[in-house]
Amino acid sequence: MLRDLIRGAVAGIVGTWLMDLVTTALLLHQPKRVADREKAARPDGKTSVELMVQRVEETAGFELDKSQRALVERWMHYALGAVPGALYVFARERLPGVDAANGLLYGGLLFLVNDEWLNWKLGFAGSPDAYPTETHLRGLLGHLVLGATTDVVADLL
Repeated sequence: MLRDLIRGAVAGIVGTWLMDLVTTALLLHQPKRVADREKAARPDGKTSVELMVQRVEETAGFELDKSQRALVERWMHYALGAVPGALYVFARERLPGVDAANGLLYGGLLFLVNDEWLNWKLGFAGSPDAYPTETHLRGLLGHLVLGATTDVVADLL
């Protein structure tokens, strides 16, 4: 059991890294109007990870300095790939169908649940209709890459 959780966490981290490469490349080539609309849709103009770290600070009653915050945000971002990756690999080894489409279903569901619904409901993102279509497509593609990569890397490990 622990072995599957560790494999999944490592695979999720690699998947997150590759997702970042893909989504950053897409982000660099999108029109300025798309980037402006996306930023305007974000609560306080911040990313979901920035807002998560801010919420932790407020709840815990402390404030990180700029360099600490950047490090915690990076760790939080990769934890958001590691934890679901661990759960995915653990489940796929025990429940038939979890690995449908070699991780693509997992990546798509992660996108829908996390990016399109949970972040919005927790106040870490604006409502889905506030973002341009390009944002949703970039997020979906990134999460499909994350899911497929998590699945492949888990197999390799």
